[in-house]
Amino acid sequence: MNNKAVKPKMTHYRWWVMSFIFVIYTVANADRANIGFAIPFIQEEFKMSNTMAGVLISLFFAGYAFFQIPAGYLIKKYGMRNIFALGMLLTSIFTGLMGVVNNVIALKFLRCLVGISEAPVVIGSTATINQWFPSKEKGTATGLFLAGSKFGPLIVPALCAWIIMTWGWRYIFVFFAVPGLLLSLFWYVMVRNKPEESRFVNEQEVAYIREEALSTTQDTAAPAKQDELKYCWLDKLIRTKQVDVLTSSKQVFRCWDIYGVALGYFSMVGIVSVLMSWLPKYLITERGFDLTSSAALAAAPFLGTVLGNFLGGVLSDRVLNKRRKPLMLLSAGATIFTMYSLVYAPESKIILSLMLFLLGLMLSLGYSAYSVYAMGRANKDIYPVAYSVINMGGQLGGMCMPLIVGVILDTWSWDAVFITMTGFCVLCFIVVSTVIEPLSKNVKVVYQ
Repeated sequence: MNNKAVKPKMTHYRWWVMSFIFVIYTVANADRANIGFAIPFIQEEFKMSNTMAGVLISLFFAGYAFFQIPAGYLIKKYGMRNIFALGMLLTSIFTGLMGVVNNVIALKFLRCLVGISEAPVVIGSTATINQWFPSKEKGTATGLFLAGSKFGPLIVPALCAWIIMTWGWRYIFVFFAVPGLLLSLFWYVMVRNKPEESRFVNEQEVAYIREEALSTTQDTAAPAKQDELKYCWLDKLIRTKQVDVLTSSKQVFRCWDIYGVALGYFSMVGIVSVLMSWLPKYLITERGFDLTSSAALAAAPFLGTVLGNFLGGVLSDRVLNKRRKPLMLLSAGATIFTMYSLVYAPESKIILSLMLFLLGLMLSLGYSAYSVYAMGRANKDIYPVAYSVINMGGQLGGMCMPLIVGVILDTWSWDAVFITMTGFCVLCFIVVSTVIEPLSKNVKVVYQ
């Protein structure tokens, strides 16, 4: 009889947590994207100019941007579990209230509150990924997380078109509030701040996440084999260097690389926010498409972003060996051309949908790298602060660009909008070129 103890199999609860993040962030982004289809009807009811509509759109990103750093500190102090759940709960409440107010001031105030409430959701999501995944899976997990952020805008057009045709624009906000209310409670019950605290995670999975090897003779974990990086021509191009990990807020706020990535993210998030909020109006008023056709075309770039975010995360982890900067540069460079091509967009719906799909795909290939970059630059404790700086930069882009588009449309044309967005892509490429690709000093560099 064999009395040898059977070694328990490793749990994989981290991927369940990832699925929760995907669903919740899909809902959160649907809450922010639904205003795109409501805007033409809001403008008509409240007699708003394009500039004032741009202000309404931008107020979400204003609250969202300026609450990024406070959200990072709140999560650092009170834990991801509590602040994340509270943020999602309040996001849903304020979204629902947008459908019942009857004046512009209240609508603007609630739109800003939706942004403030959603800030802890994105910081909490990335902080969870940083705590719950080993370094070799963080790019893939972040790609899935950001795919969720684009899956929301992907499903929004069809749902909004149906709701508007059936009940009217106000019911968009009421209906979209319900899932978030339920999911905030679900998150609080099912997810803990760290995998060590969860009853669904065993010792083997904790050791895997912490990149430690369980000893066969004792219960303590032993350090895993040192990682290696084969230094090649790409590392010369992207300026790969071994750096000290950021361990304090003071170091974060003095680090140019964090600011450089934040400025690059400014352009990328700004363009996504323009697509999310202004594309339906472009298709309906400029192109003259009906509501159903506009819904299908408005979803095209976000189908591309869902695929691009997932593909970018996998490439970053498995092909580029956790290098993050290459896809940032590729994404910015490719978006220069896909964005500018819209100036010459044809009348064909099929060709236009393909162009919008490619724009979304190219835009999102490097999108997840902005979130993962801070994971390699700061330790786990200070990461929420580091990422909050980067995401604040991105959301400032989300605040500014929809307003810029509104001003341009009141003065010039959609061609001027696309040319302006192309210029921001060029700026992104230049700024990201200046940051270094961080490499931990614990990694052994092998020169070829």
